[in-house]
Amino acid sequence: MRSLPARRIAAVALTAAASVVALAGPAFAHVTVNPGSAPQGGYTAVDIRVPNENDTASTVKLELSLPLDHPLASVRTLPMPGWTATVEKSKLDKPIKVHGNDVNEAVSKITWTAEAGTKIAPGQFQEFRVSLGPLPTDTDKLTFKALQSYDNGDVVRWIDEAKDGQPEPAKPAPVLALTKAASADGHGVTASAAPATDGHTHDDGAKDEAAGSDKANDSTARVLGVVGIVVGVIGAAFGVLGLRRKNGGSAS
Repeated sequence: MRSLPARRIAAVALTAAASVVALAGPAFAHVTVNPGSAPQGGYTAVDIRVPNENDTASTVKLELSLPLDHPLASVRTLPMPGWTATVEKSKLDKPIKVHGNDVNEAVSKITWTAEAGTKIAPGQFQEFRVSLGPLPTDTDKLTFKALQSYDNGDVVRWIDEAKDGQPEPAKPAPVLALTKAASADGHGVTASAAPATDGHTHDDGAKDEAAGSDKANDSTARVLGVVGIVVGVIGAAFGVLGLRRKNGGSAS
C-alpha cells in the first residue's frame, strides 16, 4: 500500500509529459516557410519545410501555389537529389515592372515529385529551397498554398488562411511575412547591394541563408528542450517510485 502514492505520482508525471509533447507537436507538424519573414522589395531564399505527420505513409509530392495577386517575377528552385521540380507559369492580368521592364507572366505553381526510392518517411521532414523576388512593397505578407501527397493516396491541403483574432486553422497555409526594408538615410529607401547579372542580390541571399540557419537552430533547440523536459519528468517520477519501494522493503 505504501507504493500507491508513488504510482500515482508516476502516472501524473507521464500524463504531464504526454501533454507537453502534445502541445509542442503542432508547432512542428505544419508546412512552413523558413525563415518566416523577409524585407519588402528585395530578393530572398527560403526553405519550404515539409514534415511527415502520417505514422504509416510517406510523403512523395508537394505542390506549392504562389500568389498571383502579388506576383513574383523571379522564382528559382534549388536542385534536390531524389526530387524533380516542375515550375508552372501563368499569364498576368496586369504586367508588373521589374528593373524597368514589363513582366507579363509569373510562376504560379511549383511541384516537387519524389523519384523512385525517395520519400519523406514517418518521423522525418524535408526542406525545399526557393529563391524569390523582387518581393512586393504593397503588402505585409505572401500566402502560399500547399498540397502534400502521401504514397497511400492521402492528400493534405495546407490552404486555410489565418484570420486576425481567430484561432489558427487546423491546416494553415504557409506564410512569408514582409517587413519594411532597412534604409541607409532613414527615408525608407532600401539599402542593398546592386543586383548581379542573374537579378539577385547576393549579399541579401547570404544574410537570408544565415537567418534560415538560425531559424533551424531555434527549432532544434525547442525540440531538444521538450525532450529534456519529458525525460526529466519521467526520470524524477520513477526515482520517487524506486525510493518508495526501497524504503518499503527495508521496513519489512
